[in-house]
Amino acid sequence: MNKTIAIRRVRPEARRAIPTDASKLGFGRYFSDHFFATEFDRQNGWHLTRIEPMRPLQIDAAAICLHYGQEVFEGLKAYRGKDDGIYLFRWQKNAERLRNSCRRLMMETVDEEFFGRAVKTLVLLEQEWIPRAPSSSLYIRPTVIATDPFLGVRPGDEYAFYIIVGPAGPYYPEGFNPVRIWVSSEDVRAVRGGLGEAKTAANYAHSLCAQHKAKSLGYTQVLWLDAIEHRWVEEVGTMNIFFVINDEVITPPLAGTILPGVTRDSVLTICRHWGMKVSERAISIDEVFEQASSGALTEAFGTGTAAVISPVGVLSYKGKEVVIGRNQTGPLANRLHDYLTRLQHGEEEDLFGWVERIDKLDIDQLAVWNG
Repeated sequence: MNKTIAIRRVRPEARRAIPTDASKLGFGRYFSDHFFATEFDRQNGWHLTRIEPMRPLQIDAAAICLHYGQEVFEGLKAYRGKDDGIYLFRWQKNAERLRNSCRRLMMETVDEEFFGRAVKTLVLLEQEWIPRAPSSSLYIRPTVIATDPFLGVRPGDEYAFYIIVGPAGPYYPEGFNPVRIWVSSEDVRAVRGGLGEAKTAANYAHSLCAQHKAKSLGYTQVLWLDAIEHRWVEEVGTMNIFFVINDEVITPPLAGTILPGVTRDSVLTICRHWGMKVSERAISIDEVFEQASSGALTEAFGTGTAAVISPVGVLSYKGKEVVIGRNQTGPLANRLHDYLTRLQHGEEEDLFGWVERIDKLDIDQLAVWNG
């Protein structure tokens, strides 16, 4: 059967002003003229699929997502790069993670082709919003919510899948400079068997208290330890974490409590391709501080779609601070950041098949296909 994305364009006089000063973009402040949306129910499946002018959502006050937390989302970017092309980076991994998050929360999900067509069609329609300045991009936020009005604890029968986009600069005010991280010894992010590996709003709401504590103490973000022993390093509030100890690249393993980051997976693959020693293993906060004090820990950095690579210059744990790499961006973080950003902009040979240039695709053909 044919599937169609109906497109209704905003009136010219209603268009939003596109920010012109890339240095003031920040992250998550601006949104484009249109959004993608589709709806699901048990009788019709996904239907009413369209792109329309940006507007407030209309959902019932009793919608399940508002009361019982059935909500998942993704984050990816479109880049204006080589030969003025528009590039997407590993969007299939985001589609896969969205499906996995939906399954964990017992939600209806969308297949990879549908996800890809929705993202590409919206990005191409809004391509004027893709900034060209260095360290900027078009941020893409796909979201699935349960919408049926029912006050009872059960999986929803009705869902909305929608996508919004907007221009973004660096996630952290520091940009690509070392950040200061506070290690929480009390608050925890996730436990095994919980929602830690799903990208759902509940995880981020749960992190706000510790994040507020970190910022009140003068730190950029919080580093979580495990929920049982409060000993083993897990992840930063918005990033996976890496350490370089005696030329070995170390990151905590995925064990149900850590978000399987797309950038994390990319960094592991790249470092192995470069012939580096790479370990996904448990690492305690005590080991981190001991290795930092001895000088064996030469670098630490976070990875994530929003920040790409974020060097860590200072860690604070139970009132003790340790400086990593003289609080300067290390050589591996520099190399990874340069390589990844060049790859994402189509300026580096794509050895892994991760990058797709989409600006030569036809919107009309993307919007109508056989399903």
